[in-house]
Amino acid sequence: MIECHVSPSPLGPILYRAEGDCLTGLFFVGQKHFPPGVTMPAEDRPAPRVIDQAREEIGEYLAGGRRAFSVPTRLHGTAFQQQVWELLRQIPFGDAWTYGDLARRLGLPPGASRAVGGANGRNPVAIIVPCHRVIGGDGELTGYAGGVDRKRWLLTLEGGPGREQLQLF
Repeated sequence: MIECHVSPSPLGPILYRAEGDCLTGLFFVGQKHFPPGVTMPAEDRPAPRVIDQAREEIGEYLAGGRRAFSVPTRLHGTAFQQQVWELLRQIPFGDAWTYGDLARRLGLPPGASRAVGGANGRNPVAIIVPCHRVIGGDGELTGYAGGVDRKRWLLTLEGGPGREQLQLF
């Protein structure tokens, strides 16, 4: 059974989706690639334990007190998307890799950056699978389904490379 719950955050409302004991989605409400057909849940319904855990961990992260997540996840996607999402989990807190870096680490040619970006943009568990830590080859903040302003905020929170530049915008 799929359960969804919405919670407020400093970046706007977040929809949490769970199947059984795993988190399968974390989306900013209204973001690009928001799952179609999701009915916004009634707020008076109790959330499953995994969603409560995810909300607690995201709250700690957004307050600057958490760097890694332990909530169990299950991501649905193609084999290629799964490879990209697994590699995203390896990007250290406070660091940023380029789409080209990801392609190279996957053993793909330089032209595969666009395909990597497409898979990155379809990441169904934002923040926990840190797709916000991927930037353009020229250092530009591009391609975040939640919006560039949220990406900038998350990278600034982590104090990663280029934070001085990020804070100028």
